[in-house]
Amino acid sequence: MLIAVRIEDINNCHNEHIEAQNLNPNRTLDFSNIVASCNTSNQCGKAHESKPLPLTPLMEECETELRFKISGRVEGLSDRAKDTIQVLNLGDDEKNNRALIEKRKQLSDTLLWKSGIDPNQGLEDEELLEMLIRDLSQPNEDKMDSFAPVLINILQNWLSS
Repeated sequence: MLIAVRIEDINNCHNEHIEAQNLNPNRTLDFSNIVASCNTSNQCGKAHESKPLPLTPLMEECETELRFKISGRVEGLSDRAKDTIQVLNLGDDEKNNRALIEKRKQLSDTLLWKSGIDPNQGLEDEELLEMLIRDLSQPNEDKMDSFAPVLINILQNWLSS
């Protein structure tokens, strides 16, 4: 799941076709082909344009083929994940998207601090991390914290390594 930030203002996002309209005009009004995307230039939908997207946020494998890191970077664990990171400019390297990497790191660190964990040294207690994953997975008033899915991915990868 690439979902990271809650949509607070409808003007800060747009409807993005996963399979571009000019690649498949028959899916223009197919709601299973449309997701909300940020309006940040050179990122997400603004970077996608009409390029094929081999791994989409609607695929279950999106959860396992992307690995988010405590540094804020994202790593593709498959060729299609690497291609998707490049197409959407999701920040696999600071030179590609330093702003998104920093934002991801800051918000993940904030969620950790909010839970009483120092992100620089507090990732050793497996029981605490498992509890935090459970807590972050539960919506509060039907909403998840911004970047909670990213932090969940980081913590799950931390536990499995």
